Amino acid sequence: MIDNLEKLIREGATPERILLTTQVGPDTLARYAIGLANARGGILIVGAAGGHMEDASDIHPLQITHAIFELSSGKLSVNAHHQQAFGASVMVVYVPQAPYLLASRDGEVLAWDGLKLSPIEGLWDRSPQAQPDFTATVPPMSSLSDIDPLEVGRLRRGLQGRASGLGQLADMDFLRELNLLVDVDGTLKPNLAGILMAGTPQALKRLIPQAEVSYYHHPHGDVEFSFREDLLQPLPAMVERLRDLIQLRNSFSPLQVGLFRIEVWDFDEVVYREAILNAMMHRDYQLRDTVHIHHYPDRLEISNPGGLPGGITAENILRHQPKRRNPILAEALAKLGYVERAGVGVDKMYQLLLRHGKEPPEFTTYKDAVTLSIHNPGFDADFVKFVARKQEEMQTFSLDMLIVLSYLNRMGEGNRTDLAAALQLPEDRIVRLLHLMEEKELIVRTGRGKASLYELARASRNLLHHKPLETKPVQPTVTANKATEPVVVVVPRGYVNNPDLEHLVLQEASKPEGTANAELREMLGLDIQQTSRLLRHLVKKGRLRKMGTSPRKTRYHA
Repeated sequence: MIDNLEKLIREGATPERILLTTQVGPDTLARYAIGLANARGGILIVGAAGGHMEDASDIHPLQITHAIFELSSGKLSVNAHHQQAFGASVMVVYVPQAPYLLASRDGEVLAWDGLKLSPIEGLWDRSPQAQPDFTATVPPMSSLSDIDPLEVGRLRRGLQGRASGLGQLADMDFLRELNLLVDVDGTLKPNLAGILMAGTPQALKRLIPQAEVSYYHHPHGDVEFSFREDLLQPLPAMVERLRDLIQLRNSFSPLQVGLFRIEVWDFDEVVYREAILNAMMHRDYQLRDTVHIHHYPDRLEISNPGGLPGGITAENILRHQPKRRNPILAEALAKLGYVERAGVGVDKMYQLLLRHGKEPPEFTTYKDAVTLSIHNPGFDADFVKFVARKQEEMQTFSLDMLIVLSYLNRMGEGNRTDLAAALQLPEDRIVRLLHLMEEKELIVRTGRGKASLYELARASRNLLHHKPLETKPVQPTVTANKATEPVVVVVPRGYVNNPDLEHLVLQEASKPEGTANAELREMLGLDIQQTSRLLRHLVKKGRLRKMGTSPRKTRYHA
């Protein structure tokens, strides 16, 4: 509720306030809301125009929010509630400042100048000011009662074992130090970051319902799911609940490495926790969409609204300078130890996945969303042992070295262009790294300059139990009573980026019954991880169709 509402109505319209009649139509209401958002943001009071009070109790708040959302093409989300003033029930609509200019449905770009709606170019002293961090917004109707003391306690528990003075502060000072409480005209109020971190269920539902996360478990196929849970809780509580949901359906393989026994999980907790936190921290909270987590047997997909921040793409995310869409929220999570300030989340995911003999994370970007896929096509036990041994032997064993070794282990060989793409670096930046790895006898090179090809060195191949390159004849295929000649293909272990292999897979998949992963493994001499990667590559290119309700029943058709 807004304090001193009657006083505000008496003062009339201002640059942050518009008074409207209850007879205003949806289109006009949306134009005023957009005009206010394009200026400074503020409130619309419906039922108090011209000093004449009107009862707005027949207007439902959802009618207002839905109309404005639809008529702004899904760009503007508002909050609305009834409040008593001068004996009448008026509708108060809180409109946030827009981060970029919004157009009305007829294409006009207007802003409220305190007296009327004016074209944006006509405003000489009140040009729209973009608000870079939506989570720093303080809703006018928010109050300390929107903070849940139990959730504040959860934040404090997360500090255990960390060298920080935060834990010794009183609750108010604790939240102020995290920039989750803001002094507004002498009154402490939570901003949206504060609601996201420690808000009550009612506050989350009222002020930022799009913070919801939906978890789906798909035990068999890509479409149907057997379990779903929708969560609208403070971020730390949601992370804990999502961990429980994933671990309930997670499993591990024990592996003896020297004197140590390690557990290689289908989905490593540190990896998916980092991915979930990144989705919550970097999503666009101005969009009404929610975060979706799909848990399949062979992958975990985490999709969040809002594309990657400016300049970051799937091809440079490992190297690009970190950009925080929601700095206040990100800083609070960093101070509490949930994420690293240095922006090394993606590096950490790469490191753990590759070290455990798995594939790197896969990012798929769209204009208004991004999906992170963590694949689980099994793991390479020999590679896990190999990496552990090399990390013990070498004083410097970098993530870049791990990326190169993992790529060559999976693909067999690669040129500088291939390896530069895997490293997300320009080709001239990887020459020194490759030369160092040659000196360390990790890899060998054939050819010169840009024609160079790299593969694992003999010592590395022996540790990984790789067979030398072999010529593997493939059985002839009979079509129309005519047998084709056997095709001879060089099949190094893990090498799937090969047109001949793709041709053979497509040939098998063109049969009426199609083909399956196990059949191709037997025919091509690849392991399950390499065959899965090849099939996924062809499906993504549109060359194959994946059909089936479970991994064992899945078949591929050309």
